[in-house]
Amino acid sequence: SVLLLFGGWFFPVLYRCGRERIPKMSDIEVDERGYPSRRTAHYALGLLTVAYIFAFIDRQILSLLVEPIRRDLQISDFQISLLQGMAFALFYALLGLPLGRLADRFSRKWIVGASIFFWSLMTAACGLSRSFSALFFTRMGVGIGEAGLSPAAYSLLSDYFPPARLARALAIYTMGITVGGGLAYLVGGSVVELVSVADAVSLPLIGQVQPWQVVFFIVGLPGLLLVPLVAFMTEPKRHGRLQEAGGAERETVPFTEVLHFVTSNRAIFLPLFSGASLLSVIGYGTLNWYPTFLIRTYGMNVGDIGLQFGLIYMVFGTLGAFGSAILSERLAQRGYSDANLRVVMLVGLALIVPAGLGPLMPTKYMALCCAAPTVMLLNAHLGVTVAALQQITPNQMRATVSAMMLFTTNILGLGLGAVVIASFTDFVFADDAALRYSLAIVAGIVCPLAALCLRFTLLPFRTRLVRN
Repeated sequence: SVLLLFGGWFFPVLYRCGRERIPKMSDIEVDERGYPSRRTAHYALGLLTVAYIFAFIDRQILSLLVEPIRRDLQISDFQISLLQGMAFALFYALLGLPLGRLADRFSRKWIVGASIFFWSLMTAACGLSRSFSALFFTRMGVGIGEAGLSPAAYSLLSDYFPPARLARALAIYTMGITVGGGLAYLVGGSVVELVSVADAVSLPLIGQVQPWQVVFFIVGLPGLLLVPLVAFMTEPKRHGRLQEAGGAERETVPFTEVLHFVTSNRAIFLPLFSGASLLSVIGYGTLNWYPTFLIRTYGMNVGDIGLQFGLIYMVFGTLGAFGSAILSERLAQRGYSDANLRVVMLVGLALIVPAGLGPLMPTKYMALCCAAPTVMLLNAHLGVTVAALQQITPNQMRATVSAMMLFTTNILGLGLGAVVIASFTDFVFADDAALRYSLAIVAGIVCPLAALCLRFTLLPFRTRLVRN
């Protein structure tokens, strides 16, 4: 039934993607530079941000359900880490490349709409899972759906906002991570605590389900309400396209040309993708395991963690996203053409102390205090990294190159972040209570390596900007 519903929506949408006319500038309200009006751009930015919030709630809610899922499905920390990471990340990363390619060629808003529909449906389907393998495959479905959002969104935003405003717009979009992650803890914690006192529930057509399964229904289905709103978005004119020899803009470029662009600029992309991926390892690893660490080490309950860690994530994560954009703008005004990348490198260095010491704190209050700067810095690099990528990439390649970066960051970060930490806990310490040491060790290794990789990116990045 799920596949029939998906096919009934997705394939007609792809057909429309291929046929939809990109609007002329006379069709939409634009400013003097050819960008859509602020009202049009802000509507799109707001809707894309809300979609990203829903995506992150659906992605992250599993971290609050670790103990009941382990108990009911009788699985280990390592298997939970596979559900948190690899099950989602594998197809999220793999499908991002072809969907990013579609976004460079066809209507991006319909790709966004189809993605929202499918991941929301598959999140709800996680509530039907009664075994590890079933939950693994439905989590894969969530990853497939979410794969189409960010490459298309990055490309859209680069055409809604001029370069001087792009970093801030992307910082707002990346609030989806901070607000979505925070709400996953705040709302999810309350919902989990509420349903945890209930017995198994019998639902029509579905049968008996456990309280943790009901949570997936509650967080997944509301995302479907966003799909009709996507139809009111405007598909903007593409800016910064490659041109033919005669000066005419090229509509599309072959994938081989995209690959040649990336490989010929490997001095930029290799260390940039590596550094961003390493920061994702510590980012997703902390996001997935910090609540469980607070439970195991200090005996906190899910409701308290949802409230306290959720507020920290929303407030300090948002401060980090905006603060890095403002810092980048200030550095750019002082003549640093590599301001975006320079901020990311500084984030990697600054993370070493709070991310490494937080899990070792003797009290929960000190651990939560260290979580604040950790969360702030973990969310500071996201928007400026994407803004740097858009700076050096021609328009016809932006979604595809963004998908390539997401591929590496998600395979390593989302796919391995939770797994690496769980591997230390299960296979090195062989003790669930040693999770705190696993978090500290991974942070101490990963953060300096990320900063070092990004340091090697600065000079070739500046050289490429001069050539542009």
